[in-house]
Amino acid sequence: MAKVKPFRGIRPPREIVTEVASRPYDVLNSEEARTEAEGNPRSLYHIIKPEIDFAPGTDEHAPEVYDRAVANFASFRENGWLVQDEKEHYYIYAQTMDGRTQYGIVVAANVDDYMEGRIKKHELTRRDKEEDRMKHVRINNANIEPVFFAFPDNKALEDIIRKVTAGEPEYDFTAEDGFGHHFWVIDDAETIAAITEEFAKIPYLYIADGHHRSAAAALVGNEKARMNPAHRGDEEYNYFLAVAFPASHLKIIDYNRVVRDLNGMSPAEFLEKLEKNFVVEDKGEATYTPVALHNFALYLEGHWYSLTAREGTYDDNDPIGQLDVTISSDLILRDLIGITDLRSDKRIDFVGGIRGLEELRRRVDSGEMAFALALYPVSMTQLMNIADTGNIMPPKTTWFEPKLRSGLVIHSLD
Repeated sequence: MAKVKPFRGIRPPREIVTEVASRPYDVLNSEEARTEAEGNPRSLYHIIKPEIDFAPGTDEHAPEVYDRAVANFASFRENGWLVQDEKEHYYIYAQTMDGRTQYGIVVAANVDDYMEGRIKKHELTRRDKEEDRMKHVRINNANIEPVFFAFPDNKALEDIIRKVTAGEPEYDFTAEDGFGHHFWVIDDAETIAAITEEFAKIPYLYIADGHHRSAAAALVGNEKARMNPAHRGDEEYNYFLAVAFPASHLKIIDYNRVVRDLNGMSPAEFLEKLEKNFVVEDKGEATYTPVALHNFALYLEGHWYSLTAREGTYDDNDPIGQLDVTISSDLILRDLIGITDLRSDKRIDFVGGIRGLEELRRRVDSGEMAFALALYPVSMTQLMNIADTGNIMPPKTTWFEPKLRSGLVIHSLD
């Protein structure tokens, strides 16, 4: 059963929240962060991307860069740009994109739940990326950025979300990308107790986005427990910052592929070979979007094609085998193009659906890429089935949007 608790959040005063809040550390590079933070000493990038305070090209993993993160976090608190709540709270964080709003509950999630598999993952993590985030958690003694969780729909929690969000939000703003961010503080002791009780009835939580942050936060908490001879289990380091959304609120968007060459084939030969495992239909020059699972959109030489996987080429009873990313990786990228490692092969690149299918057209028409492949998005049900069966998603399968804004609330490990 999921164990969560309220916590004394560290967060910006309402009047400066838009100056402090930032995009998450892993969606932009150092130079982009430097540009976004220019002229704004209150930007959270000074804590989560502290290399921007040094000369361009400075190694983001250098000791002095980590030291600067600590100094900046301390100065933000001294300056009153980040202030810790006096009481423990849960919070509601809602995001609006394209007129659709999803509501999450901000919680302190339990380290043991992660270590013992009650917080389920669907992606592999890389140790080097874990260690970087672990160092960040250790030195700041805080989870600066949240992890993105999903949980099976729960009527009582939905009712609480509805009740709380009927009131005035603490923060309410639209970011420069057009996405809305809305944040409520839950003060009522009965509501706080009810949230804890309802989560305790939920068998598993699911990491939607932020596998490296989850691993780092849990591993640091576990490390602190082992190093504390008086460890009790209720210390704040036994918990880490997460925003948990009802699964039905979340929408996974498509994550598409662009490929540099046809592995020595002509376009006509490539299309002919595709016929073995797919029904191929030329849709002309108008952009074609996949309409269902096992239907793909191919862009090649100025034309869009519908590719529908033939019966018998996939197994809908296999959580991994039924995925369109598996079908396309095996039957197109591996068998026809010779790409066997999606993580390292330089002949392939990946384009998040947030950029639209026109970005696929642009990259092919420019001559940079030979063809593009658009996939129907994975569903939350598929994601949860994969996590429940102990399987791991193939690389570059899920793209969640909007991303959680960082800096709305921080969780201290003290």
